[in-house]
Amino acid sequence: MTASRIVALGHYQPPKILTNDDLSAMVDTDDQWIRSRVGIRTRHIAEDETVVDLAAGAAQKALAHAGVTPDQIDLVAVATCTAVERSPNTAASVAARLGIPTPAAYDLNTVCSGFSYALATADHAIRAGAATRALVIGAERMSDVLDWTDRTTCVIFADGAGAAVLEAVPDEQAGIGPVVWGSEPEKGEAVVIRGWQPVISQQGQTVFRWATTQVAPLARQACEKAGLDPSELRGFVAHQANLRIIDAIAGRLGLAEDAVVARDVVDSGNTSAASIPLALSKLVERGELHSGDPVLLFGFGGGLAYAGQVVRCP
Repeated sequence: MTASRIVALGHYQPPKILTNDDLSAMVDTDDQWIRSRVGIRTRHIAEDETVVDLAAGAAQKALAHAGVTPDQIDLVAVATCTAVERSPNTAASVAARLGIPTPAAYDLNTVCSGFSYALATADHAIRAGAATRALVIGAERMSDVLDWTDRTTCVIFADGAGAAVLEAVPDEQAGIGPVVWGSEPEKGEAVVIRGWQPVISQQGQTVFRWATTQVAPLARQACEKAGLDPSELRGFVAHQANLRIIDAIAGRLGLAEDAVVARDVVDSGNTSAASIPLALSKLVERGELHSGDPVLLFGFGGGLAYAGQVVRCP
């Protein structure tokens, strides 16, 4: 039997940093209001970079860390909800940019849970023998869909990308656990990006209540499928939606006291499908997580789609 594992990670954020004080000059808000509600201090905002630029930047780093050449990749999956072009898709454009010759290439949009969905589908493709080495990317330019006069959303979202290189391994070396995924379509109106000139809107209290009550039991299911108790996890990387949400979920999981909880939202804001690989890549790069550490990933958001799995760090 064949399985897959993550062999390397990479991330990219545009150089422009927008602070809470910067936002207070643009909209009726201040640093204390933002920190008390969502925990964000700074966020990165793209100027000239496109979603393809962000995705390619993260992917190049992941390939370099893996010691893998572009011609060794046979599947490219990009999770994004902010791609402007409908054809060619982002994955094909990233493959062309990087010189990946003939990959299966697709985009996937489940908004904030997109990376966990893309990771699962790439893992399934490898397990089925349809691919041997995959590049999985979460990339977003959320600043494109912001109303900069709406203080309930413009203080939250930001831009960036994260990427993972997966490769086939024997089943006993599997590094990606079974996915727990699903959605609550009746709550789909809680996060909306609609129209030809889309602007994001969300029912903040609906998302907060759902995430803080429903995610922890689903996350525990992902641990059970991986054959682990949450107390055995070395790390927890949730979608970086809101610091209060992350802390509430982590508190309900029963993690060990020394488990690492990603709180990249403080410095990066909410980057939707990019937030999980971005935060995970930083934790590995800083040495806060180590090779083989079991880490629970869990994404949730738009459409109230969710997905999570336990992975082993590269």
